[in-house]
Amino acid sequence: MSASSKHVDAVKTFLQTSMGFNSEEMVKFYDTWASTYEQDIGELSYQSHHLAVDCLQEYFSGSPEEVRVLDVACGSGWVAKLMAEVGFKHFVGVDGSRGMLEQAARSDLYQELKLALLGTQPLPAETGTFDMVILAGAFGEGFVPVSVVRELCNAAKPGGWVCISRGAHTFPPSDFVQDLERELKLLEEEGLWRLVGTKETDRYMEDPYVNPEKEDDRFIKGIAYMFRKCTQ
Repeated sequence: MSASSKHVDAVKTFLQTSMGFNSEEMVKFYDTWASTYEQDIGELSYQSHHLAVDCLQEYFSGSPEEVRVLDVACGSGWVAKLMAEVGFKHFVGVDGSRGMLEQAARSDLYQELKLALLGTQPLPAETGTFDMVILAGAFGEGFVPVSVVRELCNAAKPGGWVCISRGAHTFPPSDFVQDLERELKLLEEEGLWRLVGTKETDRYMEDPYVNPEKEDDRFIKGIAYMFRKCTQ
């Protein structure tokens, strides 16, 4: 078995057991994972970043070069790299892992990078500051909690955009997806934002709980949402 395969197996084990991790253990894992993150996650056919950027391209109207983007749970900077390819230039990144932020800094795309453990510490963004707020793939049981949804909305300018992508994880059993959907809808009902559109995929990522030789069951589905913050 190659060193790369061994590391991917370790990542799958982490994903299978992460619900039992505390914040300190989670950050420690991401710090040690940072240098090989993009290679490893690519081997798991992880599409969250691409799905989010495809969604915003489909629904965003405006000049990307003028947009100030808050990249939440930015990790190694993968989303910013994809957005830069389609014309976005101004990025502020937030992540809970110092190792990931070091990788993001090497992209030379971010004007500012901030360390914050989402859900434990407040999102370090002033209210109504950003034209675009994006969070790709980080919502999940044991990862970024539902409470951060409202912070994403708060960070966007009136008339600004919020793009979120997530996987349809079904195991281990959890109410997380239902809770997330309820919170997204609640902000609509409160008149804080409106859903502009969604984009779905049947191949969001390889399911770490499934034997990879079972092609039919190998992937989990995913969805991206595009919201626009209300002006009043």
